Amino acid sequence: MAINPELPIQFSRTHRLQWEEAQQKDVILYPEGMVELNQSSAEILKLCDGTRNLAQIVSELELKFATSGLINDITAFLEVALKNGWIQQN
Repeated sequence: MAINPELPIQFSRTHRLQWEEAQQKDVILYPEGMVELNQSSAEILKLCDGTRNLAQIVSELELKFATSGLINDITAFLEVALKNGWIQQN
């Protein structure tokens, strides 16, 4: 599956993104289990609120972390997230 750069990206309604105190990290909770996230992955998913497309997410993260050239890494992660059902595009 590939991310459509034009469409907004939304976190899945069947999953929940939250801070897990016991692991001291953000996690994705779903009926079958839990996925621990590194900081970068969590920052990307927090922006997947259904109002931003790929370019907007990349732009916000590059601004937040004062860097550039994140498009390939963010796209690769979002394609994995889409394949795993963590995000969706309508």
